[in-house]
Amino acid sequence: MSERPDIDLIQLVQRARVAHDDQARPSQIRGNYWLEAKAPPDLRPGPTRRAAELRASADGAEIDALWDTLRAATQAGRLGYKAKVATAAREAAPARRELRVLLADRDDAAEVARVQAELRTLTPALRWELAAD
Repeated sequence: MSERPDIDLIQLVQRARVAHDDQARPSQIRGNYWLEAKAPPDLRPGPTRRAAELRASADGAEIDALWDTLRAATQAGRLGYKAKVATAAREAAPARRELRVLLADRDDAAEVARVQAELRTLTPALRWELAAD
């Protein structure tokens, strides 16, 4: 450990969570509400104060396949800096699961349009909405 044991512990926990989330299936997880995938920081910078999310919901029966697609695209740097999938349904729509793609800067119109186009290609049946983070 270094002179910053708290930071080392936080980083260790974060690495363990990423390793867990990389193999997890949203339909099979009950212990944590979100699974996450991150883009390589050299390909997609992290959030700014103008961060935003593209949000969609999907049928629970389709969520594993959709998550596989979004996770791979995020890890390849094709989407935003992070993607998330809910492992539990929202009360208003018990058969649906929420998906989110996080963008660093909602004011970067070219980047928002690029990610929206990529999502239309990857998930043509979903309707993605932009929301401020």
